[in-house]
Amino acid sequence: MRLDSLFYRFTYRFGKPPWDTSRHRPELEEIVRGRPPGRALDLGCGTGADARYLARQGWDVVGIDFVPEATERARAGVCSDGTKVRFVTGDVARLRALGVAGPFDLILDVGCYHAIPDRLRDEYAAEVVAVSRPGADFYLAGITHPPASWRLLGASGVDAAELRLRFGNTFDVADERSAGSIGRLRQLNLYHLVRN
Repeated sequence: MRLDSLFYRFTYRFGKPPWDTSRHRPELEEIVRGRPPGRALDLGCGTGADARYLARQGWDVVGIDFVPEATERARAGVCSDGTKVRFVTGDVARLRALGVAGPFDLILDVGCYHAIPDRLRDEYAAEVVAVSRPGADFYLAGITHPPASWRLLGASGVDAAELRLRFGNTFDVADERSAGSIGRLRQLNLYHLVRN
């Protein structure tokens, strides 16, 4: 088992992860305002607040996280509020092998990609490309410089240059802006990529 997986499982099992709240990201309201719902994929969904928000707006949503404790809580949340979301436990770099089939119109990643080890990022990118519809919007929020403790787990952060390197043949980086904080981290940037 990967060290980062052990860390996240431990954190969800014995604590309250500061990055995972019961409230959806406020940027989502702007992202979906006035837009007809379609299919959405929430990568690194945690306990599912963003996925449930999208479902309440009429989206057909799949959320995926590799922490079983997180997806178990996400499924329990769906039962309690009546929304319909499919939650999958597994690696975001193995979407199709897990039965997560596209095409998706909207892909969301809040705080997942920036923690993925470099050796898995090409696989992640290939999977996102494979399940996204031409013209799909991909919103990715992450930090540029992760704390030293995260770097020990393989995290190396994210910036526009990194995204152009991994996704540049298929996605254009349309926008980059500050997106506030995630837990105690204050350097969160939101990137909007559009599929060619």
